[in-house]
Amino acid sequence: MNVATYIFGWVMATLLGAVFHLWKDGGFWKLVIYIVLSWIGFFLGHLIAKSAGFNFMNVGSLYLGGGIIGSIIILFAGHWFSRIESFPGQSK
Repeated sequence: MNVATYIFGWVMATLLGAVFHLWKDGGFWKLVIYIVLSWIGFFLGHLIAKSAGFNFMNVGSLYLGGGIIGSIIILFAGHWFSRIESFPGQSK
């Protein structure tokens, strides 16, 4: 993969994290967490799609379809884990 492919994947993952943040609403630190989770999920999804030969929405050598699916899965999992209360019944 060339540098342009890495930049395009990074931009797509950042946009997915920002859109998820706008949808789920949160503060600045939630935005940072969602963007980092989106980066991790996107590139894990890309690598899994590449190794499995999942040819859906390829852009050059970037497996965009796998990256988007991976990003969405990790974002929802991260959001779900962030809502777990350490002591049920107590509010923050």
